Amino acid sequence: MPSLIEDSWETYAKNIRLVLLFSIPFIVAFVIPLLAPLPTYISSGGIFLRSASIFLNLNPVGLAVIIMSAFISLLFLSFAFVAISLIVKAERTFTRQPASVLREIEKYTGRVFVVLLAYAFILTLVNILGYFLGLQEFLTPIVGFFLFMAIFYAPTAIVIDNKGVGSALNRSLDLVASKPQYFLMWVAILVLVVGVVDFVLIHATGTLISSYLMLIINSVFILPYFVIFQAEAYMKRFAMLRH
Repeated sequence: MPSLIEDSWETYAKNIRLVLLFSIPFIVAFVIPLLAPLPTYISSGGIFLRSASIFLNLNPVGLAVIIMSAFISLLFLSFAFVAISLIVKAERTFTRQPASVLREIEKYTGRVFVVLLAYAFILTLVNILGYFLGLQEFLTPIVGFFLFMAIFYAPTAIVIDNKGVGSALNRSLDLVASKPQYFLMWVAILVLVVGVVDFVLIHATGTLISSYLMLIINSVFILPYFVIFQAEAYMKRFAMLRH
């Protein structure tokens, strides 16, 4: 387990310039919903939508804005994830052909986008169902967590192993079921890091300023590391790399 943290940090530090460059789409992805005329709020370095306000005040224009901003945001998220994951792929498989990498980014981004879009769509349906059943506070987080757990390795499988969407989802389910410790470790460390940084910023700058600072720090530094961590954990299935 400690070696996974160290390997992730080594890859992160060694390729910090590329990581920072590829983290820019993360910032764009989070800022798009913030700039759109939507009932959003910032918490722990992320942008969230006030779903109750949507149900009460939704109109065709507002629905169109939500759908468009969500699509564009997910597209930038997909690109950033693919670009950063390719850093790990290049490090571990020694593939460094610029032309082929550019072609792979386009192909992989489309596939990862499909996975994230399906996740967002299912979660939206669950959120709507939970609202009408009066279980929104419990149903959405629970389903969201287990659904995220199921697709955890799917984007990585697409980038590392050139899997199609269906095969990537199957691989993700198999790996999470056989080695859940990596997923749980990823979640635990992410919650710890985000919690500590958020706590420090709140006490250093105040609630309002800290929320925006946390958004930038999370997008530029924290999230890219955990994308690398995710890819490194996926690569651990190869016995040679475990040693």
